[in-house]
Amino acid sequence: MLKLSVHEIIAAIQAEKPFEAVADDYSFTIRISEYAPYVCGAVHDGNQFRRSLWDNCLHSEYERWYEEDPCTKEMVRTHPVVIAGRDSRFEYDLNRGPESAIYDDAWGKALWKEPLPEQERLLSLEKHRAFYQVTHALISKIEKKYGRAIVFDMHSYNWKRWDREVPVWNLGTTNIDNNRFGGVVNSWCTKLSKMRLPNGLNATAGINDTFYGKGYFLKYITDHFKETLVLATEIAKVYCDEHSGIIFPEVVNSVQEQLKELIPLQAEEFHQQKI
Repeated sequence: MLKLSVHEIIAAIQAEKPFEAVADDYSFTIRISEYAPYVCGAVHDGNQFRRSLWDNCLHSEYERWYEEDPCTKEMVRTHPVVIAGRDSRFEYDLNRGPESAIYDDAWGKALWKEPLPEQERLLSLEKHRAFYQVTHALISKIEKKYGRAIVFDMHSYNWKRWDREVPVWNLGTTNIDNNRFGGVVNSWCTKLSKMRLPNGLNATAGINDTFYGKGYFLKYITDHFKETLVLATEIAKVYCDEHSGIIFPEVVNSVQEQLKELIPLQAEEFHQQKI
């Protein structure tokens, strides 16, 4: 893996070079083994939290982990194009616009002991900006090469906090063109529902059942690229114990192995359809 500046990463994309790199500030990774017609993203996979924020933060490491999306990059890491955040959403949230990317409070609890200094805010916002510069270059390249692109926007959610039965997989579609892409969404939902998971898990799937696809990653791409569909795909945290932080690797591996087949299949179906 290379360590590259944002300028170098964008230059490599524009030149259509395969590469694997971490940003020179270690804020995100990108892997392109080939310029395939689809992209996998995991914006909330990271849990890094820079040292200058530690003493001012009221949330524990566990509280931060609980709201992050661990293993979402791992689930898609074998695919040809993968971009993933490495920093915690508590530092800045890549799935929010820049105006709200830095939390003052999180899930009903104040985040900072003292107001965050302006220089700390500016550093976080620069990381956010850099990620979206690369995202823009990446989707531009894929859409130009193939005429359209499909993005699998991977997330997870804490299913135990719900007081009703919720699906293992949830697709959020509020901010996509459902008249145009509704058939693709239904097809993806059906594929996910047919997964065979270990530990007696039943891979139920729903659309807008728990979350609605209102994240900034989806919205940014949808607003800027009219021929690109983003599928906001959330897995309930059945692959870990939300309360202890223990990861179940057999479930993570099962999801990864099945997505190796299902994601390219869905991408091929999308590119063959005239929509």
